[in-house]
Parts: sequence; structure tokens; C-alpha cells
Amino acid sequence: MEIVELGRRLRARRTAEGRTIASVAAAAGLSVPYIANLENGRGNPTLAAITGLAAALGAELRVELREDGEPSAPATLPDSLVRFARSPRFTNERLPDRERVLTAMAAMGALADRPLTDLDWHRILDTVVLLTR
Repeated sequence: MEIVELGRRLRARRTAEGRTIASVAAAAGLSVPYIANLENGRGNPTLAAITGLAAALGAELRVELREDGEPSAPATLPDSLVRFARSPRFTNERLPDRERVLTAMAAMGALADRPLTDLDWHRILDTVVLLTR
């Protein structure tokens, strides 16, 4: 992943949680300027720094080594779906495999020609619930 993409994801995750750079910096044991630079696509973060940021943001860090030509990992979930997955509507639903459901929801959302809203995610989740019952 390029540093610009990492910075975009860090900022999106932090702002989705309503957190400041200072609160994330304190939780990750890093400086505010260091995180600000990363969010702006600058710097060369260490694995230890990214691990600390992931923990501070409640995210899972995955490191993968692949051979050339090997397919990449599935695309990450859209930020709007990540936020929806934290909502009571999603967390209170009895689902067979939440990770699989989120991956399927993201695939459905990818069919749209626009960013999806919470209402869209509610509709997709309703479909999943109907299919799994």
C-alpha cells in the first residue's frame, strides 16, 4: 500500500470515530506531527508505528507477502460500511458470520454508481437477514 493510501485510510478511520490526531497519538505512543504527516501522505512509517496506530484505532493490521502475479487481498470495506457496521442496527442483528456478511455487503455496494448511504446499507442488510433466516 502506498503512503498516500495509508494516510487516507488513517484519516478516514480517525474522523469516522470522531477522534482528534492528539487522542490517537497519545493512544499509539506517537507524536501529533508524525501522524499528521502520515495522514498527509508523507513519511516512511515503521511497522511498529502502524501496529500502534491500528491498535489505537481499533483496527486489524494485516501484513501479507505475495508472489508477483498473485491476486491481491479483497478490497477494503467502504468507510460508510465500516461506520454502519458499528451501528446498533448491525451489531444487534444475529448474523452467521459478520466478516462474510460485510464482505458480501461491500460487493453489493460496489454495484452502485454512487457512494452508499446508511439507508442503502440498511436495505442491503435487510436482504441479507431475509436470505439467512
